[in-house]
Amino acid sequence: MNRKGFDVVALGELLMDFTQNGLSEQGNSLFEANPGGAPCNVLAMLRKLDKRCAFMGKVGRDGFGRQLAQVVQEAGIDTRALRFDPEIPTTLAIVQTLPGGDRDFSFYRKPGADANLAASDLDEELLRDCRIFHFGTLSLTGEPCRTATQRAVALAKEAGALISFDPNLREPLWPSLEDARAQIAWGLSQCDILKIADNELLFMTGREDFAEGAAMLQRQYPNIRLLNVTAGAAGSYAFYGSRHTFQPGCTLGGVIETTGAGDTFCASVLNFVLEHGLDGLTADDLDQMLRFANAAAYLVTTKKGAIRSMPDRAAVEQTMARA
Repeated sequence: MNRKGFDVVALGELLMDFTQNGLSEQGNSLFEANPGGAPCNVLAMLRKLDKRCAFMGKVGRDGFGRQLAQVVQEAGIDTRALRFDPEIPTTLAIVQTLPGGDRDFSFYRKPGADANLAASDLDEELLRDCRIFHFGTLSLTGEPCRTATQRAVALAKEAGALISFDPNLREPLWPSLEDARAQIAWGLSQCDILKIADNELLFMTGREDFAEGAAMLQRQYPNIRLLNVTAGAAGSYAFYGSRHTFQPGCTLGGVIETTGAGDTFCASVLNFVLEHGLDGLTADDLDQMLRFANAAAYLVTTKKGAIRSMPDRAAVEQTMARA
């Protein structure tokens, strides 16, 4: 891969996740303010693996926005392309933990600063100076962020970057599921590397069998060179040309909640691509990639939040040895 100033640039939401954290003396739910947002979670994990990263997005010019900017900077992520909206507040998400660690999201985003990112806000030089450009669908839910995302993808592709996409479907944020399906399809048509969750694969293909669903996407979108399907604690699958492999998830216990697990998995895959490329991958390569990504994702589920909960390489390798 060509030498660039940054390994990965990601665009999208940076928000505050208010995560359930016990009860007060009066029996009321307590919520911990955890910095998050899927694209920035991906970058936070990549920084733990010593990759050069930059974030592109928008927060409000408010207390939450300033706090988020500080957290991102502390994580070692370049914030030159982080914008502050003078009128629209930082997006907030209420994350209620369900039995087993899964989550239910409620968003305070009408309006929300991340969705107000415009094409004029983009740092075009930065988009031309990355090896991988990563995005999801929360920046495709409406305007002006949809046009900004499309412009960013086009600029990065023109400059030779690999495109990484994670649908990260959040149904309450879409005007309709038809709109969500159309925008996910656009993302699928643009990417070289896809991370898609089991429920999203079903949403886009109608196939419960992962191999059938993945094969359908490979036929429809031949641009996808590496397709990964995550199935929660059960494990993950990699589809690469006619080759596919599966690795079980880590079942070491201690899961608290799953926020950021998919993003950690995605970051681990991008790290593998940065270090090994996308050409000539073997089944052993894919297995190695999945084992590391599964272990990293598991470790994030043993803590609250995401950006500040990412494991380093040593912790992941120790977990792999135990699994």
